[in-house]
Parts: sequence; C-alpha cells; structure tokens
Amino acid sequence: MSAEYATFGLAPAMRAGGVLAHGDHQVHRDFMDFIVDGRPLLFQLTDLDAVSPLASDVPPAIFTTHVRRLLLEAEAPLADGRYVIYGCPECESLGCGAVTAVIERDGADIVWRDFAWQTYETVDLERSGYHGIGPFRFDGFQYRQELERLLPHVSADGSEPGPDMSAGRRVLLIGARVAVLAKHAAALRAIGIGADIAPDVAQVTPDELRGYRAVAFGRAITEDERAAVRQAFTRAGADVAHVDGLAPVIPVLVAQIEHALDRSAPARRRLVRLVAADGTAVVHVTSSCRASLVAYRLDRLYRTHIQVVFDGVEPGEHRIPLDARAVKGQSFIVARTMGSVLVAPVVHH
Repeated sequence: MSAEYATFGLAPAMRAGGVLAHGDHQVHRDFMDFIVDGRPLLFQLTDLDAVSPLASDVPPAIFTTHVRRLLLEAEAPLADGRYVIYGCPECESLGCGAVTAVIERDGADIVWRDFAWQTYETVDLERSGYHGIGPFRFDGFQYRQELERLLPHVSADGSEPGPDMSAGRRVLLIGARVAVLAKHAAALRAIGIGADIAPDVAQVTPDELRGYRAVAFGRAITEDERAAVRQAFTRAGADVAHVDGLAPVIPVLVAQIEHALDRSAPARRRLVRLVAADGTAVVHVTSSCRASLVAYRLDRLYRTHIQVVFDGVEPGEHRIPLDARAVKGQSFIVARTMGSVLVAPVVHH
C-alpha cells in the first residue's frame, strides 16, 4: 500500500459511566471506535467526551443506517457531504456539538477530510476546523471490509440485534452488608451495568455464573468464602474478574467494577497507572484529555469526605501532592477520564 494511505480499523471502546464525586451520574456508552494507523482517532481530539455513531445501545435499524452512511450507501446526514464521526454521549444532539468530516470516494479510495467541531447545520472550517487532523486516505477494500463485518449482526429490516458490544457488563455482588450492596447495585444499574446480589453462589447454576463478567466481594467475606466462589466460577468455565471491595464508598466501588470490566488493550486506554503513597498521587495519562482525580476519605464514624485533587488535560505522568487532611486514615483515589477509570488506596508508610 502506498505511504500516502492510512490504515482503517474498528475496535470496541467505551465511555465509562460512573457515580461522580458528588453523586451525579454519567451514562455508560459502549461503541466501536475508529482506529487510524493503529491508534484510536478519538485520542487525537483533545479533551473530548464523545462516542462514535456506532454505539451498542442504538436500535439495530439506526445502527445499520450509520454503517451504511460510512460506506457511502446512504445519504449524508449533514450539508456538504458531512458525516458525524463523534457525538455527545448523553443525548447525541448536534446542538451539544459533534466532530464531523466530509467522507467521499476518490476512485477506489475513501477519503475523510475537513474535520470540524460542528454545532449547527453548516460549519465554518476556518473557525471550527481541526486543522491538524487528516485528511485520511483509506484503501477502499480494507475500509469496506472493516465496516461490513458489522452488518451480519443486523438484518435489513432491523429485526436482529446489533453487535453486542455491551456484553460483559453484568456483575455479582457478594457481601454481608445488604444496605451497602443494594446502594452499590442501584448505582451500577443507573449507569447501565447489570448487578445482582447474593450471599454466596451455592444456589446459582453454572449457566447463570457464565453470564457474569465480574464478581465483587465485600470486606466481610472471608478468604475461604472467596476461594469457594472462585472455584464455582472456574468449574462453570466462567471468565470473570474478581474484585475485592476497598471500602463501603459507592463511587469507589463503582469505579472498581468499571475498571474490572474494561478488557481493552492497555495501549488503547487513556489512564494506565495510578498510585498514591507518601503524600503524592502519580497518574499516567496517555493522550490529551480531561483527567480528574478525586480523593475519598472515611472518618472514624465511616462518613465519607470528598476532595477533587487534580483536574487537567495534559498527557504524561502527573505527580500530585495530596492534602494530608484529605487522605489521612482510610482514603482512596479515583482517577477518571473519557473511557478509563483507575482506583488506588492511599498508602501510608
């Protein structure tokens, strides 16, 4: 292939949902991201919280329409041959803003050009264009092959479900504190993660066990009880992540589950490392994006205290001094960015 060509691919991605610092909810979205020259295109768009149109929770017929549009088999949804590449994860309204581009044929090739941030039917490229991105020329055969592999999952009339990118978001919660488990389950369900509660797995069938992708243990569950649960999942042939709950703090527990369910390759994550010790938190961010670190502290009466300790957009390793009052005793750091979440206890030496 000529050096002027870019490679085109698709890979599952997610916009992590979550219970945010002060109880607000952020919707979880699973979608197919565009991989250009081996790297997610979204990573080139600084500080953008968005998803592609190829999301798992849109109706099958709409999903098919989006694929057909990218294949240039359906009319462009916007003026001047422009297509939505990434949109708002909460409502998908153009009014919230979207990354759009012209998609066109050039002989046998497909070209994506004139990327822009668009909030109206027309766009001013001088003012709103992404001048450092594209144009990308894709080999037409490779491009079509990648997109067409999504189509067998849906029928022409939309009667079959689309690709199951959200499979693997069901968890089993095992613990002794029913009130905490119920709050944890409700928070997970609010962001689109299925959650069930059980004291153990003695009455759970192998078929049911295989439907889970993570099992989370409360702190009161003994090591022998945990081992018995692990053995039951192993006998059932279930591939599950095992999560040891750090504390009865719902945002921390939810973040632990989100991280456990993320099966993406480390190279496609925006957060790859988080440690907190000796008064400093260290986080590694792989690309320009808004990353936040929130400290959660339990006092002696098990009340939760919250403090935002970092909010920035620059990539690289960040070393953040921690306020001693914010992290004394039992404390935890949750790092979040679009598509990635990490959790770490604060270690006191």
